[in-house]
Amino acid sequence: MKSKTLGNLRSILAHVVLIILSFMCLFFFYILFVNATRSHAELQKGFSALPGGAFFTNLQNVVNDGTFPMVRGILNSLVVSGCSAAICTYFSALTAYGLYAYDFKFRKVAFTFIMAILVMPTQVTAMGFLRLVTNMGMYDSLLPLIIPSIASPSVFYFMYSYLQSSLPLSLVEAARIDGSREFRTFNQIIIPIMKPAMAVQAIFTFVGSWNNYFVPALIIQSKDKMTVPILIATLRGADYMNFDMGKIYMMIMVAIVPIILVYLILSKYIIAGVTLGGVKG
Repeated sequence: MKSKTLGNLRSILAHVVLIILSFMCLFFFYILFVNATRSHAELQKGFSALPGGAFFTNLQNVVNDGTFPMVRGILNSLVVSGCSAAICTYFSALTAYGLYAYDFKFRKVAFTFIMAILVMPTQVTAMGFLRLVTNMGMYDSLLPLIIPSIASPSVFYFMYSYLQSSLPLSLVEAARIDGSREFRTFNQIIIPIMKPAMAVQAIFTFVGSWNNYFVPALIIQSKDKMTVPILIATLRGADYMNFDMGKIYMMIMVAIVPIILVYLILSKYIIAGVTLGGVKG
């Protein structure tokens, strides 16, 4: 009886802690939504926990602002983030499968080289990358924000660990005996097995690319090619006496909607991907 009571108390405590943590995580999103529904004059009056009535007015101001192409920036970020997530997850999974399923002479060397790149900060290679992009004629273009996503050491390592825990090599050998070609084996047999891991990494890659500010700030100059982080960063230079706080909160809220949608679509794979993608002990 005592142990049952103690178990109930632990369950109640766990639920209370989870409720508090959930409230702390969602509170700031709620405040952002509330501020996006209030006018500039209402925001100047101070904090309010209740939504205002200026939601559609602020949204219309964001869409119709010719000096701040927020809609264009969201489209640019969607193209960059979506393409980056797709090619990153596919080619990282393909690389991980190649190193896991094939036993060749320099496999350990290749794995060590990829892991060495993992610890190299982006800022170290930034100037060389900028010079390369300029010499290739891709400066002020979205392509340099997408193409490098093909090589992602962190995603590769996650995929490799997932394969170690979930893919028996006997399955690959059976496919080869049945006459399946290597790319067909990967696309039709391996990818369905790796779907949870690929979904998880697609979320992380999409969010990371969406929030990336450093590389786009180096490469993008034209306003119609800027991504969302750069456009939002330009708000810091706005004249405090002339800008509309309600419109700014609406801009920020609109900017995070695609991330929430992608998360909601792929979130069911997160637990399965993280659980099954761990390295065997």
